Amino acid sequence: MAQVEQRPGTRGPEGSLWRKVRDYVAITKPRIIELLLVTAIPSMILAARGWPEPLTAVAVIVGGMLAAGGANAYNSVYDRDIDALMSRTHARPVATGAVSVRGGLAFATLLSVGSVLVLALLTNALAAALAVVAIVFYAVGYTMLLKRRTSQNIVWGGAAGCMPVLIAWAAVTGGLTWTPVVLFLIVFWWTPPHYWPLSLRYRDDYAAAGVPMLPVVADVRSVTRSIAVYSWIMVATSLVLIPVGSMGWVYSVAAAALGAVFLIEAHLLRRRALADPLDAGPMRLFHWSITYLALLFLAVAVDPFIAG
Repeated sequence: MAQVEQRPGTRGPEGSLWRKVRDYVAITKPRIIELLLVTAIPSMILAARGWPEPLTAVAVIVGGMLAAGGANAYNSVYDRDIDALMSRTHARPVATGAVSVRGGLAFATLLSVGSVLVLALLTNALAAALAVVAIVFYAVGYTMLLKRRTSQNIVWGGAAGCMPVLIAWAAVTGGLTWTPVVLFLIVFWWTPPHYWPLSLRYRDDYAAAGVPMLPVVADVRSVTRSIAVYSWIMVATSLVLIPVGSMGWVYSVAAAALGAVFLIEAHLLRRRALADPLDAGPMRLFHWSITYLALLFLAVAVDPFIAG
């Protein structure tokens, strides 16, 4: 009999294993992990006022990836029911059954425990404790308690995404000062104007899943007003870092310029919403917000080397 050619990655033990690996990686939400590292690495450099100790840097990167991956995996397991109802998330591995609930929980726990061990053994107890707080707050505080109950879910839940700057600072210095607190607050105030435009775009999805994101319970004009308000607070906080963190001209110029562009984009979104609530184009601000955070923290990282 003639043999049917087998396409790689579709059948056979190797293809099946590779798909399973990809599914487990997917529930950690790698893109979110990348964004968290964008804030953690510059925070380490600022804390050290130069390059941190290599072992500390590796521990923060590895421990941070494991912590974020574990928290996201818990979120993927718990939210499997609403993920299945949303067009943006219906193909996620736990929602489709490609990753079992038991397997997802075991994987999330393995990553979480691994992150705490890495940070505790290679940095210090404070950094490890902050990682525990971040994981518990995201997995329990945001995912289980806030997300399905309040329109301010992303405001308070976003605090977990701010924790990498504190973990990084604590790992390098062994303590916390006002500088990492301001870095924390920059990311905290950034989260709503970053996430609400995405929620606007997928408002019908969230409504169908019964998740009370702000764009579900408020009209577009109210949401864009809130986005503008949070944007102003975020930019103001980014400027507060200049005196608090003794930042030089590199960061100062970047914070002012990037902040100005962010505010322009936020108000342009509001203007479009006032003109046509059904065609406000929120994804433009969403994509810019990612660029803003990356460039702002790049300036945080570069500043100690040039501005010194």
